[in-house]
This record gives sequence, C-alpha cells and structure tokens, in this order.
Amino acid sequence: MLKKLNILIASTIMGLMLSGYVAAEKTVQDFQTWGMVLGTGNFSALNPNNPNLSKFKWWLEGQGRFGDDSSRFSQGIIRPGVGYAVNDETSLWVGYAWIPTDKPFAGGNRFNENRIWQQLLWSKPYSFGTITARTRTEQRFFDIPGSSDVAYRFRQFFKWSIPMPFISPKTFFILQDEVFVNLNDIDTGIRAGFNQNRFFTGFGYKFNKIATGEIGYMNQYFNRPDNPRPDQMQHILGVNLFLNFN
Repeated sequence: MLKKLNILIASTIMGLMLSGYVAAEKTVQDFQTWGMVLGTGNFSALNPNNPNLSKFKWWLEGQGRFGDDSSRFSQGIIRPGVGYAVNDETSLWVGYAWIPTDKPFAGGNRFNENRIWQQLLWSKPYSFGTITARTRTEQRFFDIPGSSDVAYRFRQFFKWSIPMPFISPKTFFILQDEVFVNLNDIDTGIRAGFNQNRFFTGFGYKFNKIATGEIGYMNQYFNRPDNPRPDQMQHILGVNLFLNFN
C-alpha cells in the first residue's frame, strides 16, 4: 500500500511539473468549473441478429464550462460522433462538434466554432490499472467576422486509471495529460506550434456497469505567441460522468 501511495505521489508531482510551465508575468489566471457527460454505445439494438453491428459505435458528449471565477458561462461543447471497433482495445472515430464560446476564452464578442474531428482511441486494462491513449485531429471553423481560414489542430491524450482496492473496489485514482498543437497559422491570430496543455488528477467511482463518475483538479495552460492577448492558466474543478451502453 505504501509503495502504491509513493508511486501516486511521484506521478502527480511529475504531471504538475509538466503542466506547470514557467508562466510569464503577463499570464492571467482564472478559477473555472467544467462539467461533462459522455455517453457511448453501439448499434446492435438496430438488429440483434447481426453481431457485426456491435462493432459500429456512437459517441454523444456535452460539456459546460464556467469561467471568471466560475461566475459565468464561458464555453459549451456538443460533440456527436460515430466509430468502428477494430478490436476490443482499439477504435476509429469521426464526428462533429459545436462550441459556443464567450469570455475569458473569447477575446472580444462571443463566437461559435464548428469542428470536424477524427480520432484513434486505445484502452487496455493491466494489473496496475487501465491505460488509455487518444490521438485526435481537428478542423476548426470560426464564425468570427473576417475569418475565412480553417485551423488544423493535433491532440494527444494519455490517461492512467489506478485501482484503489484499499478504499473500495469501485474507486480509482486518475492521472491524465493532453497536449494540443496547432498545425497552421490562421487570420484570427492562431499560430502554428504548441497551443495548450491540460493536466488532470482526481478520483473516479464506478457506480454500476453503465455509469462512472470522476472529480478532480485540471490545470490548463494556453500559449498565445505573437498575440496581443496574454497567455492563460486555468485552475479547474472538473466533474465528469461517463455512460457506457456497449
């Protein structure tokens, strides 16, 4: 037990070091609250006699993000998608997302973003916990006046869910990180290169075979090179609900 706790502490410190970039004096900070509900399932109910339909998946995600010390609605996400299970561990996905955005994420007036996304998702349980990796690409369209370019972005996500049987067989500890990289310059001020990092640590609880909840702290760092707006660092209370209907 002590050895496990030491590993958890060391991993947490490492993640905080990766996320805690040396912020310039101009960096602004904010406390935010983010909530997410993500449901996934398959299409086997359309025809129970066709086992191949279980390989075809659906994804439906909703998020609400509240900024300025969690005092106002700042961003939402509606993200549907469809996927195909290559095997029990790997799946391929494509989908759409609508993201209404306001301050402090928006520099001026509120705007909407429409996004097309593709991802490779891999997850496998081990004796020391479940490892999940997600590689996602995005094509982003903004309804900002004067904006006509498409922004391309790459995202790499890793998550380690660590069982905590000494507390409860349904409880687990979470370490995860996601790096965002812009792949091109566009006329709204987005520049190619490192865009942001999100480090999350917290606890999860499996309520039943369908529902799993997570709560914890996320550190989000926004990098804005050659932009009059300052870099941003968000300290986020994250509350997530995952619904698995597979």
